[in-house]
Amino acid sequence: MTRQRQAPLKLEFDVVAAGLQFPEGPCVLGEDSLLVVELARGTLTHVDLKSGECEVVAHLGGSPNGVAIGPDQAAYVCNNGGIEYRKVAGQHFPVGTSTDYKGGSIQRVVLDTGESAVLYEACEGDRLVGPNDIVFDAAGGFFFTDKGKTRRRDRDLGALYYALPDGSSILPAQVPVDDPNGIGLSPRGDYLYAADTSCGRLWRWPIRSRGTLDRVTTNSPLDRFSHGAELVYANGRLRFFDSLAVEENGSIVIATIGSPGGLTVVDPMTNSAEFFELPDPFVTNICFGGDDRKTAYVTLGSTGRILRIAWPRPGLALNW
Repeated sequence: MTRQRQAPLKLEFDVVAAGLQFPEGPCVLGEDSLLVVELARGTLTHVDLKSGECEVVAHLGGSPNGVAIGPDQAAYVCNNGGIEYRKVAGQHFPVGTSTDYKGGSIQRVVLDTGESAVLYEACEGDRLVGPNDIVFDAAGGFFFTDKGKTRRRDRDLGALYYALPDGSSILPAQVPVDDPNGIGLSPRGDYLYAADTSCGRLWRWPIRSRGTLDRVTTNSPLDRFSHGAELVYANGRLRFFDSLAVEENGSIVIATIGSPGGLTVVDPMTNSAEFFELPDPFVTNICFGGDDRKTAYVTLGSTGRILRIAWPRPGLALNW
């Protein structure tokens, strides 16, 4: 059984940047430096955390979503191919797939020059549909989610993939997976976590070997209908899970879309959670920075802001 506090908790924060066009994928580069994507603008953007100034690193087109730094110190970007946004009272709201959508991709960006290239567009003949979030393992490869696309009367089944940063290999890690969004690794690198957006669930798979997931089985005929993951937490309220980050202690912090939006912190040992309210219905992502990794940077999509929060515990140090 999952448990969650009834009343949302409050967090103290300050705004370090504003005026962004649906920011996501925060990635700390240094003490005063942050990368984000702007989905509604199609850019990878650098944020100066002292001045709040934002500068475009690369125009990527489509809708860049998740970002991670690879072993070569380039930025690897999940591009979902395009989302249509409507601006209401100065805020951006996603309303569907863009009219110029041509498919999703994984892109590599050289940060010094802004040069970008498409690394992957398909896997085993299947087109990438809506790549969303990405995490590198200690061996230098990366897992990423493909959330698919939702249309008026139907939506795609999603997938988890594992790929190498030199463009030489991409393989399905688990297909299909329903609506996978945020992705992360456990502190020991022995579990892969993925958040299911539409049902507000957090799943985990044991990692058998590099890029290969084990299936959790119940010795039931129903196992053949399962994606083989263990259910860690199921949100009992009308809130949707977006991207996530992992704490050093193994707890998972999930950006949560809702009214109100906020952060859901899940303890995988007890299957319990706490919810922290923030001032935007589209809280899209979180990362940790600072010398002690106890500073959280959170992207607010519809209001185009980045928040800085003094976090009570250190975030997990990312590979590379």
